[in-house]
Amino acid sequence: MPEPIEIQRDGEIAILRLRGGRANAMSPVLLAALTRAVDQVMVSDARAAVVVGDGAAFSAGLALPDLIDLDRAAMAAFIDDFATAMRRVLECPMPVVAAINGHAIAGGCVLALMCDARLAAAATAERTPRIGLNEVQLGIGLPAVVVEPLRLRVPPSSFTPIALEGGLFAPADALRLGLVDEIVDATALEGRAIARARTLGDAPRAAYAQVKRAIVRPAVDAIDRLGAAEREAWLDTWFSAPAQQRLRAAVEKIAKRA
Repeated sequence: MPEPIEIQRDGEIAILRLRGGRANAMSPVLLAALTRAVDQVMVSDARAAVVVGDGAAFSAGLALPDLIDLDRAAMAAFIDDFATAMRRVLECPMPVVAAINGHAIAGGCVLALMCDARLAAAATAERTPRIGLNEVQLGIGLPAVVVEPLRLRVPPSSFTPIALEGGLFAPADALRLGLVDEIVDATALEGRAIARARTLGDAPRAAYAQVKRAIVRPAVDAIDRLGAAEREAWLDTWFSAPAQQRLRAAVEKIAKRA
Protein backbone atom coordinates (compact mmCIF):
# COMPACT_ATOMS: atom_id res chain seq x y z
CA MET A 1 0.00 0.00 0.00
CA PRO A 2 1.48 3.42 -0.94
CA GLU A 3 2.33 5.87 1.83
CA PRO A 4 -0.71 8.14 2.44
CA ILE A 5 1.58 11.15 2.81
CA GLU A 6 3.93 11.64 -0.11
CA ILE A 7 6.92 13.92 0.47
CA GLN A 8 8.01 15.84 -2.62
CA ARG A 9 10.52 18.64 -3.01
CA ASP A 10 10.60 21.98 -4.80
CA GLY A 11 14.13 23.09 -4.05
CA GLU A 12 14.32 23.77 -0.31
CA ILE A 13 10.55 23.43 0.13
CA ALA A 14 9.12 20.08 1.22
CA ILE A 15 5.63 19.32 -0.08
CA LEU A 16 3.56 16.98 2.07
CA ARG A 17 0.88 15.68 -0.25
CA LEU A 18 -2.05 13.92 1.40
CA ARG A 19 -2.89 10.80 -0.60
CA GLY A 20 -5.25 9.20 1.89
CA GLY A 21 -7.88 7.90 -0.48
CA ARG A 22 -11.39 9.29 -0.75
CA ALA A 23 -11.37 12.92 0.41
CA ASN A 24 -8.11 12.31 2.31
CA ALA A 25 -10.12 11.29 5.36
CA MET A 26 -8.07 11.02 8.55
CA SER A 27 -7.64 7.35 9.35
CA PRO A 28 -5.18 6.00 11.92
CA VAL A 29 -2.87 5.12 9.03
CA LEU A 30 -2.93 8.64 7.60
CA LEU A 31 -2.30 10.23 11.00
CA ALA A 32 0.68 7.98 11.67
CA ALA A 33 2.04 8.81 8.22
CA LEU A 34 1.61 12.54 8.85
CA THR A 35 3.57 12.28 12.10
CA ARG A 36 6.36 10.37 10.34
CA ALA A 37 6.41 12.83 7.45
CA VAL A 38 6.79 15.88 9.68
CA ASP A 39 9.52 14.13 11.68
CA GLN A 40 11.32 13.31 8.42
CA VAL A 41 11.07 16.85 7.09
CA MET A 42 12.31 18.35 10.36
CA VAL A 43 15.62 16.47 10.12
CA SER A 44 16.05 17.18 6.39
CA ASP A 45 17.64 20.23 4.75
CA ALA A 46 14.22 21.67 3.87
CA ARG A 47 13.66 25.24 4.99
CA ALA A 48 9.84 25.15 4.93
CA ALA A 49 6.94 22.84 4.13
CA VAL A 50 3.64 22.98 2.27
CA VAL A 51 0.72 20.68 3.13
CA VAL A 52 -1.71 20.05 0.26
CA GLY A 53 -4.37 17.49 -0.51
CA ASP A 54 -4.27 15.19 -3.50
CA GLY A 55 -7.36 15.28 -5.69
CA ALA A 56 -10.42 17.41 -5.03
CA ALA A 57 -10.16 17.68 -1.23
CA PHE A 58 -7.65 18.96 1.28
CA SER A 59 -9.17 16.65 3.91
CA ALA A 60 -12.83 16.05 4.67
CA GLY A 61 -12.13 15.17 8.29
CA LEU A 62 -12.05 11.98 10.31
CA ALA A 63 -12.50 8.65 8.55
CA LEU A 64 -15.82 7.93 10.26
CA PRO A 65 -16.35 4.44 8.78
CA ASP A 66 -13.05 3.36 10.37
CA LEU A 67 -13.99 4.82 13.75
CA ILE A 68 -17.70 4.37 14.28
CA ASP A 69 -17.51 0.93 15.89
CA LEU A 70 -14.49 1.59 18.13
CA ASP A 71 -15.03 1.30 21.87
CA ARG A 72 -14.10 4.11 24.25
CA ALA A 73 -10.55 2.90 24.91
CA ALA A 74 -9.79 2.52 21.20
CA MET A 75 -11.35 5.89 20.42
CA ALA A 76 -9.27 7.49 23.19
CA ALA A 77 -6.14 6.01 21.60
CA PHE A 78 -7.20 7.39 18.22
CA ILE A 79 -7.80 10.91 19.53
CA ASP A 80 -4.38 10.79 21.22
CA ASP A 81 -2.84 9.85 17.86
CA PHE A 82 -4.78 12.68 16.24
CA ALA A 83 -3.43 15.11 18.84
CA THR A 84 0.12 13.85 18.30
CA ALA A 85 -0.07 14.40 14.54
CA MET A 86 -1.66 17.83 14.86
CA ARG A 87 0.88 18.96 17.43
CA ARG A 88 3.75 17.84 15.19
CA VAL A 89 2.54 20.35 12.61
CA LEU A 90 1.74 23.09 15.14
CA GLU A 91 5.11 22.80 16.88
CA CYS A 92 7.24 22.19 13.80
CA PRO A 93 10.07 24.74 14.11
CA MET A 94 10.13 25.50 10.38
CA PRO A 95 7.43 27.37 8.42
CA VAL A 96 4.44 25.24 7.40
CA VAL A 97 1.92 26.54 4.85
CA ALA A 98 -1.45 24.94 4.11
CA ALA A 99 -2.54 24.91 0.47
CA ILE A 100 -6.26 24.26 0.95
CA ASN A 101 -7.11 22.90 -2.47
CA GLY A 102 -10.63 21.69 -1.65
CA HIS A 103 -12.91 20.85 1.25
CA ALA A 104 -11.20 21.24 4.65
CA ILE A 105 -13.85 20.01 7.03
CA ALA A 106 -13.57 19.14 10.73
CA GLY A 107 -10.18 17.40 11.05
CA GLY A 108 -9.13 18.86 7.71
CA CYS A 109 -9.81 22.36 9.01
CA VAL A 110 -7.91 21.47 12.19
CA LEU A 111 -4.87 20.47 10.16
CA ALA A 112 -4.99 23.78 8.30
CA LEU A 113 -5.20 25.68 11.60
CA MET A 114 -1.97 24.02 12.74
CA CYS A 115 -0.11 25.67 9.86
CA ASP A 116 1.57 29.06 10.04
CA ALA A 117 -0.23 30.32 6.93
CA ARG A 118 -3.37 29.11 5.18
CA LEU A 119 -4.07 29.73 1.49
CA ALA A 120 -7.35 28.53 0.00
CA ALA A 121 -8.45 27.83 -3.55
CA ALA A 122 -11.05 30.29 -4.80
CA ALA A 123 -14.58 29.16 -5.53
CA THR A 124 -15.48 28.60 -9.17
CA ALA A 125 -18.76 28.28 -11.03
CA GLU A 126 -18.38 24.51 -10.82
CA ARG A 127 -17.06 24.07 -7.31
CA THR A 128 -17.10 25.86 -3.96
CA PRO A 129 -14.72 24.41 -1.36
CA ARG A 130 -16.04 24.43 2.19
CA ILE A 131 -13.90 25.08 5.24
CA GLY A 132 -14.94 24.74 8.87
CA LEU A 133 -15.41 22.82 12.08
CA ASN A 134 -18.86 21.20 11.86
CA GLU A 135 -18.41 18.90 14.84
CA VAL A 136 -21.16 20.50 16.91
CA GLN A 137 -23.58 19.80 14.06
CA LEU A 138 -22.75 16.10 14.48
CA GLY A 139 -23.26 16.28 18.24
CA ILE A 140 -19.58 16.06 19.16
CA GLY A 141 -17.36 18.58 20.92
CA LEU A 142 -13.89 19.94 20.30
CA PRO A 143 -10.91 18.74 22.33
CA ALA A 144 -8.20 21.07 23.58
CA VAL A 145 -5.93 20.25 20.64
CA VAL A 146 -8.56 21.89 18.43
CA VAL A 147 -9.85 24.71 20.64
CA GLU A 148 -6.47 26.14 21.62
CA PRO A 149 -5.06 26.50 18.07
CA LEU A 150 -8.41 27.95 16.99
CA ARG A 151 -8.10 30.50 19.80
CA LEU A 152 -4.58 31.25 18.55
CA ARG A 153 -5.47 31.67 14.87
CA VAL A 154 -8.84 33.42 14.64
CA PRO A 155 -10.31 36.49 16.35
CA PRO A 156 -12.71 35.94 19.27
CA SER A 157 -15.58 37.34 17.21
CA SER A 158 -15.25 34.28 14.94
CA PHE A 159 -15.54 31.66 17.71
CA THR A 160 -19.35 31.54 17.60
CA PRO A 161 -19.87 30.97 13.86
CA ILE A 162 -16.89 28.62 13.57
CA ALA A 163 -17.04 26.55 16.76
CA LEU A 164 -20.44 27.00 18.41
CA GLU A 165 -22.52 27.05 15.23
CA GLY A 166 -20.26 24.67 13.33
CA GLY A 167 -20.56 26.46 10.02
CA LEU A 168 -18.94 25.31 6.79
CA PHE A 169 -17.76 28.36 4.89
CA ALA A 170 -17.00 29.27 1.31
CA PRO A 171 -13.48 30.67 0.86
CA ALA A 172 -14.56 34.33 0.97
CA ASP A 173 -16.36 33.81 4.28
CA ALA A 174 -13.46 31.78 5.64
CA LEU A 175 -11.17 34.70 4.83
CA ARG A 176 -13.49 37.15 6.59
CA LEU A 177 -13.55 34.98 9.72
CA GLY A 178 -9.78 34.47 9.78
CA LEU A 179 -9.82 30.77 8.97
CA VAL A 180 -7.66 31.44 5.90
CA ASP A 181 -5.20 34.22 5.12
CA GLU A 182 -5.45 34.40 1.35
CA ILE A 183 -7.61 33.17 -1.54
CA VAL A 184 -5.86 32.10 -4.72
CA ASP A 185 -7.10 30.85 -8.08
CA ALA A 186 -7.10 27.07 -7.90
CA THR A 187 -4.67 26.71 -10.78
CA ALA A 188 -2.13 28.92 -9.03
CA LEU A 189 -2.68 27.73 -5.44
CA GLU A 190 0.17 25.27 -5.03
CA GLY A 191 2.69 27.56 -6.66
CA ARG A 192 1.60 30.48 -4.50
CA ALA A 193 1.80 28.32 -1.35
CA ILE A 194 5.33 27.24 -2.28
CA ALA A 195 6.30 30.88 -2.85
CA ARG A 196 4.83 31.84 0.54
CA ALA A 197 6.71 28.99 2.21
CA ARG A 198 9.92 30.07 0.49
CA THR A 199 9.50 33.63 1.76
CA LEU A 200 8.91 32.44 5.32
CA GLY A 201 11.82 30.02 4.99
CA ASP A 202 14.19 32.82 4.06
CA ALA A 203 14.32 33.89 7.71
CA PRO A 204 17.25 32.50 9.73
CA ARG A 205 16.12 29.12 11.10
CA ALA A 206 16.94 29.69 14.75
CA ALA A 207 15.20 33.06 14.82
CA TYR A 208 12.06 31.75 13.10
CA ALA A 209 11.93 28.73 15.40
CA GLN A 210 12.29 30.86 18.54
CA VAL A 211 9.59 33.32 17.53
CA LYS A 212 7.23 30.56 16.43
CA ARG A 213 7.76 28.66 19.67
CA ALA A 214 6.92 31.80 21.65
CA ILE A 215 3.76 32.41 19.60
CA VAL A 216 2.36 28.89 19.94
CA ARG A 217 3.47 28.36 23.55
CA PRO A 218 0.16 29.53 25.13
CA ALA A 219 -1.76 27.03 23.00
CA VAL A 220 0.74 24.23 23.66
CA ASP A 221 0.74 24.90 27.41
CA ALA A 222 -3.06 24.89 27.50
CA ILE A 223 -3.20 21.60 25.58
CA ASP A 224 -0.71 20.08 28.03
CA ARG A 225 -2.71 21.34 31.00
CA LEU A 226 -6.23 20.59 29.77
CA GLY A 227 -5.77 17.86 27.18
CA ALA A 228 -6.54 14.79 29.28
CA ALA A 229 -9.68 16.23 30.88
CA GLU A 230 -10.94 17.69 27.61
CA ARG A 231 -10.30 14.38 25.83
CA GLU A 232 -12.61 12.63 28.29
CA ALA A 233 -15.23 15.34 27.88
CA TRP A 234 -14.93 15.00 24.10
CA LEU A 235 -15.32 11.21 24.36
CA ASP A 236 -18.50 11.74 26.39
CA THR A 237 -19.95 13.69 23.48
CA TRP A 238 -18.75 11.14 20.88
CA PHE A 239 -20.50 8.29 22.69
CA SER A 240 -23.65 10.25 23.51
CA ALA A 241 -26.87 8.97 21.95
CA PRO A 242 -27.46 12.06 19.77
CA ALA A 243 -23.92 11.98 18.39
CA GLN A 244 -23.98 8.25 17.69
CA GLN A 245 -27.24 8.63 15.80
CA ARG A 246 -25.87 11.47 13.67
CA LEU A 247 -22.47 9.87 13.15
CA ARG A 248 -24.01 6.59 12.01
CA ALA A 249 -26.28 8.45 9.62
CA ALA A 250 -23.19 10.19 8.21
CA VAL A 251 -21.45 6.82 7.79
CA GLU A 252 -24.48 5.50 5.89
CA LYS A 253 -24.31 8.47 3.52
CA ILE A 254 -20.61 7.86 2.95
CA ALA A 255 -21.30 4.19 2.17
CA LYS A 256 -23.95 5.14 -0.38
CA ARG A 257 -21.55 7.49 -2.16
CA ALA A 258 -18.77 4.90 -2.27
